[in-house]
Amino acid sequence: MKTQTADFSIIFARLRAILQEHASKFLVTADTTDEYCLEIKYSAKFKKGFPVAWVKSSKSYVSFHFMPIYFAPSLQKVLSSGLKARMQGKSCFNFKVVDEKVFEELRQLTAKGFEVSKKAGVV
Repeated sequence: MKTQTADFSIIFARLRAILQEHASKFLVTADTTDEYCLEIKYSAKFKKGFPVAWVKSSKSYVSFHFMPIYFAPSLQKVLSSGLKARMQGKSCFNFKVVDEKVFEELRQLTAKGFEVSKKAGVV
């Protein structure tokens, strides 16, 4: 039987891998065993840089923060009930278990979100 810590480390690794697919387009400003962060150096729209997506492990869950879903609310309209149930606030998803179907949806959403944000001049 896996411990909660072991489960969270697996979840963290899976969510981190989703962001790593896009790391070459951003600055990696955190890469530890419990935090991975991608930042944009400069946004023409906002005239500054900022964290655009990150994964953080805590005691209770692993969170996946994804700002493009905040910038493009239309992305929220296509979320499955499984992914939507994990959404906290406007741009965060919390996970306590591995869910392959939801992770795949999140992987696709991440690619689409970065694409939409780029076209809008946000990232």
